[in-house]
Amino acid sequence: MQAIVSTKYGSADVLQTKEVKIPILKDNEVLVKVYAAAVNPLDWRIMRGAPFIIRLMGSGLFKPKRKILGSDIAGRVESVGKNVSQFKEGDEVFGDVSGGGFAEYVCAPENTIALKPNCMTFNEAAAVPVAALTALQGLRDAGQVQAGQKILIHGASGGVGTFAVQIAKSFGANVTAVCSTQNLDLMRSIGADHVIDYTKEDFKQKGQRYDLILAVAGHRRLSDYKQVLNRTGSWVMIGGSSTVQMLTVMFLRPLISLLGTQKIRTVMTKANQEDLIYIKQLIDAGKLESVIDRTYPLSELADAIGYLEKGHARGKVVIQLQY
Repeated sequence: MQAIVSTKYGSADVLQTKEVKIPILKDNEVLVKVYAAAVNPLDWRIMRGAPFIIRLMGSGLFKPKRKILGSDIAGRVESVGKNVSQFKEGDEVFGDVSGGGFAEYVCAPENTIALKPNCMTFNEAAAVPVAALTALQGLRDAGQVQAGQKILIHGASGGVGTFAVQIAKSFGANVTAVCSTQNLDLMRSIGADHVIDYTKEDFKQKGQRYDLILAVAGHRRLSDYKQVLNRTGSWVMIGGSSTVQMLTVMFLRPLISLLGTQKIRTVMTKANQEDLIYIKQLIDAGKLESVIDRTYPLSELADAIGYLEKGHARGKVVIQLQY
């Protein structure tokens, strides 16, 4: 099969198109023919091995442990392991396989995938898993979102942000989305109650306070967010623009939580079939849709990662493998 392989850390030049063997199916796995995959920020961070904390967290200290990147996939089941009970050959599925997705075939543990929403194309479905799971777990688990709360989503026009706006609305929250001028109409179209154009306004100057702030790869200082957070509010960091920021939050979080009533949380997304099925139900109910900026063929994965790395993608960047 054809796959995009990287054997060392570096820029997109380390990515190579190669013919490799189809992975061997384990008893609890499903072999999926990949029709589409999506690019996530973690892909380019692992590709570069930066920030260094990525290597310490298990990607490999001196070279990548997993040579094929890609977590988001959508495709058709080719075969199933002997212990698999939920899927059969021919099923259309999507999920977070935590690596190996930028290839024509991938083996996925049964509990990391779900049946693809019928209303979605493979491209649309591939855009969902990691970003939507991150948004859901950030809002519901870390942020403990409640109906009627005022929520600020900073970084609302990216992959996680576009799903976060919609998921927050499904919980009955009042959502303010922070984005650039070109994305204001997009934010309104997916349900944001209020929008702030960060190129013209500073959310600190609006005189509004929020019950929950979701900072998606937020680059602002923690004090900026705390200034507009209600006394008993929660601030949730997803990603982070630098190692310093992530470490600062990691060490300050217990102190701030101990000394005050505001809560600071971070999100480490977990592949979770139950949550994936919940997201599928939102999609089937018409409450959630994918926002796709660009689509690339597998052979242009390096260009796709380079585009995402610039930080200006609207929604998701998708890799289409089958036409």
